[in-house]
Amino acid sequence: MSTDIGASLRTTELTAAAAERTAAAFAAAGFPKMPARTLLALVSSEHGSLTAAELSERLGASAAAVSGAVRYLQTVGFVHRVSQPGSRRDLYALHTDEWYVVSMRNSPVYEKLAALTDATAETLPEGSAARVRVAEMARFYRFLNSRMPGLLDDWEREREAGSDHH
Repeated sequence: MSTDIGASLRTTELTAAAAERTAAAFAAAGFPKMPARTLLALVSSEHGSLTAAELSERLGASAAAVSGAVRYLQTVGFVHRVSQPGSRRDLYALHTDEWYVVSMRNSPVYEKLAALTDATAETLPEGSAARVRVAEMARFYRFLNSRMPGLLDDWEREREAGSDHH
């Protein structure tokens, strides 16, 4: 084996290991594990796209596990399927725009958490310490929800400024 191939293999292994650690952190934060692993495999791939077979091989996972993960990622808007002319194999690709910003901009997650937390607070005795804590949690989620658009705008400006330096 030439040193170029060996170095390339080591880089691939290091990238795969780092992507797995990142996916584990996503999973610990509540993102489903297999979709997290699949997302990181796509993000860390050279072109931001892989076939189901490539994902299966890269992740050491069954076709069914990859299929479920890709379906989940399509549902939440992180990836899309790209037909390859002359091939029956579809390519799964990240959206070319900032999929993570798009997902947060269109996500009702904090609003939902606030409503659900409010509903929990309403079941607790009026004036109780528990109700106050749960209501405070709902206020926090509303705060996050109200600040998210401005935060995303700030990120887009930061990203633009950063691209001027490259």
